[in-house]
Amino acid sequence: MVKARIFLVLGVLLALTGLVWTLQGLGIVGGSVMSGVTTWAIIGPIVLVVALVLVFLGVRGLTGRDR
Repeated sequence: MVKARIFLVLGVLLALTGLVWTLQGLGIVGGSVMSGVTTWAIIGPIVLVVALVLVFLGVRGLTGRDR
């Protein structure tokens, strides 16, 4: 149960980070050294996918489907 909550919290935080990195890499969010750099437009979605997996595992653990 605690592990599931940790996965869920980490997943949400990583998802937000991945989204911001993607938007910065695409130049939509400015004001940073990362803005307009293609590398972050690639890393961001990868982090976002990993985050969604963590969220899925966290939700699955909280609902008790893995027991």
